[in-house]
Amino acid sequence: MGYGELIIRSYDAQNDRARVEDLERRCEVGPAEKVFLFTDTLGDPICRIRNSPIYKMLVAELDSQLVGVIQGSIKLVTVHKPPNDLARVGYILGLRVAPLYRRRGIGSSLVIKLEEWFIASDVDYAYMATEKDNEASFKLFVDKLSYVKFRTLAILVNPVSHRMSRISSNVELAKLRVEEAKSLYHKFMSSTEFFPNDIGNILRNKLSLGTWVAYPKGESWGYSGPNGGVFPSSWAMLSVWNSGELFKLRLGNAPLSCLMYTKSSRLIEKLLPCFKLPAIPDFFHPFGFYFLYGVYREGPLSGKLVRTLCRFVHNMASKSKDCKVIVTEVGGSDTLRLHIPHWKLLSCPEDLWCIKGLKNEEKNSLHELTKTPPTRALFVDPREV
Repeated sequence: MGYGELIIRSYDAQNDRARVEDLERRCEVGPAEKVFLFTDTLGDPICRIRNSPIYKMLVAELDSQLVGVIQGSIKLVTVHKPPNDLARVGYILGLRVAPLYRRRGIGSSLVIKLEEWFIASDVDYAYMATEKDNEASFKLFVDKLSYVKFRTLAILVNPVSHRMSRISSNVELAKLRVEEAKSLYHKFMSSTEFFPNDIGNILRNKLSLGTWVAYPKGESWGYSGPNGGVFPSSWAMLSVWNSGELFKLRLGNAPLSCLMYTKSSRLIEKLLPCFKLPAIPDFFHPFGFYFLYGVYREGPLSGKLVRTLCRFVHNMASKSKDCKVIVTEVGGSDTLRLHIPHWKLLSCPEDLWCIKGLKNEEKNSLHELTKTPPTRALFVDPREV
């Protein structure tokens, strides 16, 4: 049986929006044995990249049917390679192919077409993220398209309960002004892998709820810019991004036991509050979430201070009717994960990042880049969650 010509073109919101949303619904099929999440884009299929500096969405048509989509964004980040520590990178996400049209090379054609746009935009590296056990994605990008493993991260997810978390009276909390937060991030995290050069735009975005620092009570906080300041013996900071304003999540294919546990835990919390058992939120209807980014700490008590900041954000989230989880992503071997509250049941221990050099000089230095031990933290841009 023959097929028509595959056409790949830029997304047209007026003509393609309804068809892309229909494609997303048709792709809502996960492995029968796993719990997985669906994304509700709230009528804006391009919402996940709309806040990026440069972005594009491509669609694939075959026999007048929209059969595939892919999204990409471009930015300038820190990448540790000689002779320059900055690189232009392109992020690939949202690859979807209609179930009836898979295994026809449509996915690889979409990726290649997006890479062509990256190359025309002077991008040094393309990268993507996938779950480590996503065999289809791994085969496409690594086995077929020459991407290589770069870093493994852990996605930490903590449910939001209606019960407020206790904040230690021995800790001072302060919200930073945007310019102060920007200066601090440049001073302490600019050498972090994939640190975005436009961090100021992220902090000023309406989805960024703010940046907070925590330090021991009785000590002074007196940062006065890149050239000076008084720092406590221990301190920590983080920023909060309201992803729920862009899109919602919904749990799919949850086993009956999970559903029953959710309902029973809520009943126990209501009837027997003295047990202090946190109820699992209702994940079976669309919900929003907060994303913690730019988590940084210094000093012997900094782990405790990170945990205090996480509790503070939890209390912020508990006042929101929509936010049901708080998400953070850290390096797989980063000890920071020990201090961030999360449930193993909801978290993903191995989120695999893969990378590909798009220029000859980058291809030659890629081996050194990927084989270097991940001694530095990795900055996860909230605009790409």
